Amino acid sequence: MANLTLVQAINLALTQEMEKDDRVLLLGEDIGANGGVFRVTEGLHDRFGGDRVVDTPLAESGIIGTSIGLAMGGLRPVPEIQFEGFLGPAYDQLCTHAGRMRSRTRGGLTVPMTVRVPVGGGIHAPELHSDSPEAIYSHNPGIKVVMPASPYDAKGLLISAIRDPDPVIFFEPKRIYRAFREEVPEEEYTIPIGKARVAREGTEMTMVSWGASVVQCMNAIEESGRDIELVDLRTINPLDMDTVATSVRKTGRAIIVHEAPSNCGVGAELSARIMEQCFLHLEAPVQRVTGFDTLMPYYKLELEYLPNAERIGKAIVETAAY
Repeated sequence: MANLTLVQAINLALTQEMEKDDRVLLLGEDIGANGGVFRVTEGLHDRFGGDRVVDTPLAESGIIGTSIGLAMGGLRPVPEIQFEGFLGPAYDQLCTHAGRMRSRTRGGLTVPMTVRVPVGGGIHAPELHSDSPEAIYSHNPGIKVVMPASPYDAKGLLISAIRDPDPVIFFEPKRIYRAFREEVPEEEYTIPIGKARVAREGTEMTMVSWGASVVQCMNAIEESGRDIELVDLRTINPLDMDTVATSVRKTGRAIIVHEAPSNCGVGAELSARIMEQCFLHLEAPVQRVTGFDTLMPYYKLELEYLPNAERIGKAIVETAAY
């Protein structure tokens, strides 16, 4: 096994899928000779050429629209949107066309397209470079939404996404691109889309998170010294509610942690489903630790906005004491 960062694991997944399947091609701004703004695609242009690693104009709607056409034509495009805040111009193409094509054509056409998007805060980037819009796209039927929290998961989930017959938005938490390394098999493997993982077993309460916040949750759990089960969703849409509900029924308490604003966030959906499916098992109200209902602030206050071990720890104490 190789000891890889999340960036390296994604690069390896792309390399292996491009070698295995000549229908796979990459599109995006500066992803060619420059290797992308985060160097995720570094070396792929030299290896596979400009016909399969395509530098595009700065036009997100065009990148996604072109990719939809390529996918409908039998290829498996992997477009990159440079930052999550730039998904807005492509919203119409994603949600009006990519997500509806299977239904619109009664299964006659599908869109096997994986949209790679760096997501979230914590790197002191400017405006429109640090948001967490997963709830927006999870609301649209026909689009799968994936967000790994580790190098191992990133490789396996990305391979599954590229092979999926329908569109997948693959959010890559930029805060942990190079934050730590993990053993990742060099051979290919897949992780099923729509299946959460129990990142840490426990009996006292359940914590549910995804993306970079999983790391913050683990830190908070270790500092608390409590026996807390941590569920990493991996996939936002479709939600693996079975794993979440099984855990909450066992522990009787739940805390949900995410970077996005609280209002209409994925945590609200999870809270509602826990209430519907686990009400008679709950010993305390479901708590949410989230970003605030405001724009992501600039550098000075950015880390105050993001859920951290201190805020998560406060929720742990309150939930345990209820």
